[in-house]
Amino acid sequence: MPFLLGLLAVAGAAYFWILRARNAAEMTHELLDVANDVRLAARRFGFRRRNNTHPAEAIDDPLVAAGAVVVAFLELDDYPTAEQKTAMISALRENLHVSHDDAEELAVLGRWLVGECGGAAQAVPRLARKLYKLSGQDHFNAVAQSLQMIAKFGSGTLSGKQKDALQEFTKAMRMQ
Repeated sequence: MPFLLGLLAVAGAAYFWILRARNAAEMTHELLDVANDVRLAARRFGFRRRNNTHPAEAIDDPLVAAGAVVVAFLELDDYPTAEQKTAMISALRENLHVSHDDAEELAVLGRWLVGECGGAAQAVPRLARKLYKLSGQDHFNAVAQSLQMIAKFGSGTLSGKQKDALQEFTKAMRMQ
């Protein structure tokens, strides 16, 4: 009898470790897929990373900068809901006049750029300055309207961090 219990325990432990290894492999594949999504989005918008240059400074397309600013504003809120993320995609599509697929890829690329900037709070002023360099004040209204659309699906108003970032955004866009 003790022999059967020992054999059962060994089989249970082996099954447990096999499941853990399988889950680790699945997570690795998911991480590789995320990296591939960012790579494909960057390629689609012609984004090329340059040596000795911050990724935010390598942006050549004002749509990428505007999309990244909108993503940064959304991430300033505590935990964005699925409705807010859907509203962000719709806002990018409507206000930047891009297709749904392009809006989703702008969001993916924007999330990566925000991460490279060290977080949403640091990303807003940096990306806003880059947006101003690329297009002047042309995309200010598109970003502002996108923020209003996103705020409707949250608490209805901007959070304190978002209000502070909006002031930094208007200053960087030289609207004050």
